[in-house]
Amino acid sequence: MLKLSKGKKAAIDRLSTKDGLIEALAIDQRGALKKMITALGTEATGEQISDFKEQVSKDLTPFASAILLDPEYGLAAAKARDEEAGLLLAYEKTGYDASTPGRLPDLLEDWSVLQLKEQGADAIKFLLYYDVDEAAEINHLKHVFIERLGSECIGEDIPFYLELVSYDAQISDASSPEYAKVKPHKVIEMMKEFSKEKYKVDVLKVEVPVNMNYVAGYADEGVETVHSREEALMYFKEQSQATPLPFIFLSAGVSAALFQRTLEFAKEAGSTFNGVLCGRATWKNGVQPFVENGAGAAHDWLLSEGKSNIETLNEVVNRTASSWHDKVEVE
Repeated sequence: MLKLSKGKKAAIDRLSTKDGLIEALAIDQRGALKKMITALGTEATGEQISDFKEQVSKDLTPFASAILLDPEYGLAAAKARDEEAGLLLAYEKTGYDASTPGRLPDLLEDWSVLQLKEQGADAIKFLLYYDVDEAAEINHLKHVFIERLGSECIGEDIPFYLELVSYDAQISDASSPEYAKVKPHKVIEMMKEFSKEKYKVDVLKVEVPVNMNYVAGYADEGVETVHSREEALMYFKEQSQATPLPFIFLSAGVSAALFQRTLEFAKEAGSTFNGVLCGRATWKNGVQPFVENGAGAAHDWLLSEGKSNIETLNEVVNRTASSWHDKVEVE
């Protein structure tokens, strides 16, 4: 059971539905969004990235319990959000230094938890890449880093959402069948680690424990499966039992349809996940009309397909997720 201060409890309430489900929209992407724009033959500018985030926020936050943004390009979007939508702000630098072993974390140098809170953040989000099997000295640095960050959030009485993305230092392709075989171990063990009280994490934002593209019944025709349906269900249940903390799923860039089917699968497995922070699965196909035909075209797409994506997802979350209210008590 997670013990929360009244201030943290109130803040997580602002990020959730009245029933204690987190139905949040993520558009804190920076490097990934630049690549999406560049792939359309246009060099991405800071103003363009900021404008797209603002359009997404304006059009889609009326249908979300909260939005996750970054302070580099997302502050205009934060101001444009629906008044009922909560705000999470990202505290990490985008990407990682691929020339240095360990994918070590780094903070935005010109921001602090206090300053993010002053920008209206209801919670702080930090992304950590983590390989449970990497060298102990590398993981020790990450453990100490997250301890510091948890203490900083305690100091400002603001919820700490930790986003965990697994990897294997020896496998370069995270979408490969080789990685799919070890992913359940990676995801479940890192959740156990960062559920420890010393990190002061309030909500975990995590991957599902398997790559559904390699699960029998979900894999494309001709793709060799890694997990049977029964194995995959077992891993979802094991993941849920790995933490006493509220936890939510990230979409990891998969299609909206596959993400929704995955949530149904998680429910069938008995997972007590508490919602989603869904990004590209909701809005990524709106980038092309925005780049090619401007904000008006993006607006039209967002209020048709984008709205449909998020409302359909919300309906699935309402059916499949559990209330985080059952996992916390107020100190």
